[in-house]
Amino acid sequence: MKISTRSRYGVRLLLDMAGRYQEGPVHLADVAARQGISLKYLEQIIIPLKKADYIKSLRGPKGGHCLARPPEEITVGEIVAILEEGDTFLDCSSRPDVCERSGLCLTRDVWREAAKAMFDHLSAITLADLLQKSQPAAPTGGNNDVFPYRHGSF
Repeated sequence: MKISTRSRYGVRLLLDMAGRYQEGPVHLADVAARQGISLKYLEQIIIPLKKADYIKSLRGPKGGHCLARPPEEITVGEIVAILEEGDTFLDCSSRPDVCERSGLCLTRDVWREAAKAMFDHLSAITLADLLQKSQPAAPTGGNNDVFPYRHGSF
């Protein structure tokens, strides 16, 4: 299975907001510039995330968009499920009426179990977990290796 660009960019959008959670609202144009994502595309991605109460928007001179919940409470699985419009690989996994073969299908359970395993894994990873991984590693015993990710480079 491939994760859609919509989901990948949606996770990056929320991760960018999570990295600036304590700073307050961010402008979508700034996120687009930092992440190298089209502003028009982000404007489309933000709609279902706002409807699902993951992002709130504030008007005014200090307005913008911010997470509606702390990064510790938002999982990658939730974001992907919203942007993929479900947590299954195939419609017949959750709605057998869409396929006349669903009652006889030998692979239906395979796809359902695979989707569950993937979403269980993604649902165990929060935005805060990902941000934690982006922090520089603590120096150990003279090893001066630097963690390859920098704040804002997700």
